[in-house]
This record gives sequence, structure tokens and C-alpha cells, in this order.
Amino acid sequence: MTQPLASPTPTDPAQAAADAARIVDAFLEASMRPDPVAAAAFMAPDVRIVFTGGRLFGHPGEATAFNAARYRWVKKRILRNDVVPGPEETVVYNLGTLYGEWPDGTPFESNRYVDRFVIRDGLIVSQEVWNDSAERILSRAASGA
Repeated sequence: MTQPLASPTPTDPAQAAADAARIVDAFLEASMRPDPVAAAAFMAPDVRIVFTGGRLFGHPGEATAFNAARYRWVKKRILRNDVVPGPEETVVYNLGTLYGEWPDGTPFESNRYVDRFVIRDGLIVSQEVWNDSAERILSRAASGA
């Protein structure tokens, strides 16, 4: 099982930024397998996960189940991490695009996303997720696809 990259909060902002980005990257890699148990190892027990539309989850397994109903499968093409170190926590904005298949098997790509992570004491304490999926689902429904 993958272990979190937890360490004492570094006093060096550059080290805090690098550590936080590694935690997010490892979490996303586990999430995309999908392996919610491994992904949970990078999250605090009281993590707050908020998906588009204000959907609130307390464990990566709940987010995986939601995605299983929304997509046949989905992956992220990660563009970059923008990291903002702070005195008590570090914020990581992970940006990129989603690609995969809708439930009917129709492929999609270039679906923009931004995930905002808050890292405290080496663990993800919150994740907020925004993407274009809802707009694409509405467009598909309007066109009869």
C-alpha cells in the first residue's frame, strides 16, 4: 500500500511547495487507477471533498462512485501544479484536462478541470473540484447525443 508523504511542516517555502505538489501528484495517480483506498492514505481522516455542484464527500471512494455513474471511465492529463505555501498549510491548484468516455461509450477529451487542494501536516485536508463536465452533459442532452 502506498504511504503518504507526510513529514513535519517544512519551514522552507520552496520545500513546502515541492512536498505539497508530490502529495497531490501521488494522490491523483492513485485516484486515476482508481484505487480509493490508496488515495485515502494521502488524505486526513476528516477530509472535505467538494465536487462541482457542491457535492460533498468525506472519502475518495465516494468520489470514485460518483465518477463511475457520470463516466464509463475518466483520466486526467495534468498540465501543472500551481503551489501557494502558507505558514500553516499549502494550497495546490492542479490544472489540466479530462479525457475518457461517457456512459454510452462516446469518447471525450479536452474537458478542462481545476482541483484545489489544501495540504496540512503532510495530508490533504480539502479538495475542491471544478470541470466542464456539466456543461458538456447539458450540450449533449440539448443535441440529443
